[in-house]
Amino acid sequence: MSQLDLAIDANVSLKQLSCVETGRSQPSLQMLLDLATCLNVPLRDKNALLSAAGFEPLFAERGFCTPELGAVRRAVESVLAAHDPNPALVIDRYWTMLSANRAVAHLVAGAEPMLLRPPVNVIRLFLHPAGLAPRILNLAQWRTGMIARLHRHTDLRDDPMVLNLLDEIRDYPSPHDNTVPNEVTDMIASPFRLATCEGVLSFFCTTTLFDAPVDITVADLSIEAFLPADPETATYMRDIARGEKAGEDKAKSDTSRPSVPAQPAEAMV
Repeated sequence: MSQLDLAIDANVSLKQLSCVETGRSQPSLQMLLDLATCLNVPLRDKNALLSAAGFEPLFAERGFCTPELGAVRRAVESVLAAHDPNPALVIDRYWTMLSANRAVAHLVAGAEPMLLRPPVNVIRLFLHPAGLAPRILNLAQWRTGMIARLHRHTDLRDDPMVLNLLDEIRDYPSPHDNTVPNEVTDMIASPFRLATCEGVLSFFCTTTLFDAPVDITVADLSIEAFLPADPETATYMRDIARGEKAGEDKAKSDTSRPSVPAQPAEAMV
């Protein structure tokens, strides 16, 4: 972006912006916020920018499980529940799984237990040879899409943890490319195809973000949802959910029956 383009987008004069850039003029708080917004600066780095200019940081960072983010957690859980019987989970900026609906358990079944111990890293779970990788039929395509998303993250900020995760993924065995020629290669549009004992499950994947967040933790959240890409997958996920529901109803029914009073040992002889 040229200095002129930025000045136009931020609605400031080119001369004023030039003076700020060279240190001849001190920017106001609002000007800094406007410039950061035009440059797509993440909230975490907006705080650093404000501190460097002598202002107090504006954006809080609270843990996902803190009482202050109770409304956010309830909203996230509602979205996850609404995606049942299809898998959906919420991750942070490092792809750590923070919450998931019940259908995710069927998606990740068969992965090594070590990869399912909290904190669970979703990229590692999917691409590690001991995770889902051996059962992903279009692994080369899926791996390329995930790496591209990590690169987009590093384009915004130079994050050592994400860079380490990228290096780790590149060290995994290179998969064979079994994708169909001319198939769309972006992971948002291409189906995620997973081999199971019941056949191949095929999902489209979507990512949901919070609009206009003012908390750093909320800005880092994303909800990853898996939507059936064919009728067979939709039917399979519905059947699993019905089976679980029937099992729960039976368990409730069994516990609601009147219990037989315990008998003294003498009476049982």
